[in-house]
Amino acid sequence: MRRLAALLAAGLLLLGPGRAADLRDPQDHFFQPFLGDLRAEAAESKSGGRSGVLVMYHFEECPACARMKREVLNRAEVQDWFRRHFVVIGIDTRGAQPVTGLDGRTLPERDYARAVRIVGTPTFDFHGHDGARLYRHVGGIFDPAEFLLLGRYVASGAHREQTFTEYKRKQGD
Repeated sequence: MRRLAALLAAGLLLLGPGRAADLRDPQDHFFQPFLGDLRAEAAESKSGGRSGVLVMYHFEECPACARMKREVLNRAEVQDWFRRHFVVIGIDTRGAQPVTGLDGRTLPERDYARAVRIVGTPTFDFHGHDGARLYRHVGGIFDPAEFLLLGRYVASGAHREQTFTEYKRKQGD
């Protein structure tokens, strides 16, 4: 028992001072409860003064999704920033829960993901208040700062004028 406690303490030290407190379960602190209607979420984003809706398409056995949840989406600063600027929803590309899409059709999650042409996970779709897709990012981002930059890229409207790569390059100057 002592050995387990020592290992746990050593692990917390490796995180650095204050780091353990900055890590939270993404299911509880990144994603928001989703009742299955994306139109309602878009309306909520508008009434809440947010930039829109962020949908993360994922599935349980997705290694890149798990890594993002473990290394990026569990960070308090990431969770807080995204929840301030977007309604954040997770959709399981293999799930069976009904989803009413932005077009009003209701399909199981897996069929909805196919209907919106999700071909890889994780995929992040950013939608405006009217439901129009603003930007799609396919693939994992494993650096919290870069993921925050992606959010700022969309929230600021920069996605209308330049690619994410160009935006990142300009931010590094």
